[in-house]
Amino acid sequence: MMTNTPDILKKIIARKEQEVIECKKIISFDQMMKKAYDDRETVDFYQALKDKVDLKQNAIIAEIKKASPSKGVLRENFNPVEIAKSYEAHGAACLSVLTDKDFFQGDDQYLIDVREAVSLPILRKEFIIDPYQVLEARVMGADCILLIAACLSDGEMEILAQHAMQLNMDILVEVHNAEELKRALQLPLIMIGINNRNLRTFDVSLQTTVDLLSDIKDDILVITESGILTSENVAFMREHDVYSFLVGEAFMRQDDPGVALQEIFKG
Repeated sequence: MMTNTPDILKKIIARKEQEVIECKKIISFDQMMKKAYDDRETVDFYQALKDKVDLKQNAIIAEIKKASPSKGVLRENFNPVEIAKSYEAHGAACLSVLTDKDFFQGDDQYLIDVREAVSLPILRKEFIIDPYQVLEARVMGADCILLIAACLSDGEMEILAQHAMQLNMDILVEVHNAEELKRALQLPLIMIGINNRNLRTFDVSLQTTVDLLSDIKDDILVITESGILTSENVAFMREHDVYSFLVGEAFMRQDDPGVALQEIFKG
């Protein structure tokens, strides 16, 4: 963990460390590794986005998220499988499924159930700090893992990325500022997520993505995260040649999340 990690992440990471210890008592690292390597083939998460971006089409990672620390419960009537099917029917390129229980009211079972229900590539949206969690993600059916630069040292990011690549999984590294981006770019990345939310204040600014673009080579796929709530927000990002989006809150608050996706990204 980084010494300047925001307080909310410190709380989450402390809980994750305890979770990993508890999980290893139930299924050992070696047992989980065997399960991971025996599992099905992955679906190419990166390529599902890249195919759309190359055509300058919106490449949407649609998120399945019941709650968040900053906004509380987003959706009372929460059926992950129904939401996933609606997303798939209305044009999502990939899915993101929250598995954190304590802070986001997620669950590992949500990802397992969604994997069985749809064919889209899936990101395990989790605070990954240990290689064991990478193995877990593979066993659940995830095709991609999230590494949050604010949570991890350079060495930790490298080790976790290596484990994911050995399992033929894609890696989405999330950054919030120029310092984190510089660290992330030391990895052999093919895609990077820029989170527009300041983790200290929870304020959101789409300018965060725009300001960091010039430091990223053209061959790295950029995904903008947080603050995409309207078609105007989408148009703003497209004006800056950003075509890939991770969106959850804007969809979760609507009656049918898939229809909401289609509405916001109709252009």
